[in-house]
Amino acid sequence: MKFSWIVATAGVLAAGAAVAQDGDAAAGEKAFSQCQTCHVVVNEAGETLAGRNARTGPNLYAVSGRTAGTVEGFRYSASMVEAGEKGLVWDEATFVAYVQDPTPFLREFLGDNGARGQMAFKVRSEEDAKNLYAYLASLAPATN
Repeated sequence: MKFSWIVATAGVLAAGAAVAQDGDAAAGEKAFSQCQTCHVVVNEAGETLAGRNARTGPNLYAVSGRTAGTVEGFRYSASMVEAGEKGLVWDEATFVAYVQDPTPFLREFLGDNGARGQMAFKVRSEEDAKNLYAYLASLAPATN
């Protein structure tokens, strides 16, 4: 799978990502059951909005618009931190591509065949990935 279109537009997306999503948040809520083994969604007040007590992956609260590799207190791979430093911001396009094939996505984004992420799980369908993104975006705080 090629991700070069994402790499080419990452700077534009980072500057002002569109908020609209193609996914179905209700379907994404159901699909999140496969993510909650590693991830949780906990808001600023400490309330768990989704998932259990998982800490293998970073908190996905307000992931939409977040720079990759920046959840405080989470130990990311060096490649994920570098991707964030090089402008990777999670919007629907980058999130969907990443969760479908994490390591190849990072390798393409960074132009480094040795790049590796920590996420081994792959979301099987683009539709499920879009639904997950819509669900996570629905849990985020409203922006002005």
